[in-house]
Amino acid sequence: MKLFSRTKHTDTGPQLVLLVEGMHCTSCGLLIDDELEDIPGVRSSTTDVKAGRTTIRLEEGADVDTAALVAAVQQAGDYRARPAD
Repeated sequence: MKLFSRTKHTDTGPQLVLLVEGMHCTSCGLLIDDELEDIPGVRSSTTDVKAGRTTIRLEEGADVDTAALVAAVQQAGDYRARPAD
């Protein structure tokens, strides 16, 4: 786990957006990002607590299961996540 070691990526790889409920502060977002970035194939994660969204950038050609991403968010704390429409 890369707790609080934020690295910003400016690339434009494939992305997935999750809607997340239960976040209260910036630390919530950082915990979620750290859990998601531990998943193979995830390049970066950026969580906007106010908007209730997490944008996940994937590595080119990565086959990442959406259910694994949702599970990682739930593992980070008492959060509920679902893919954005």
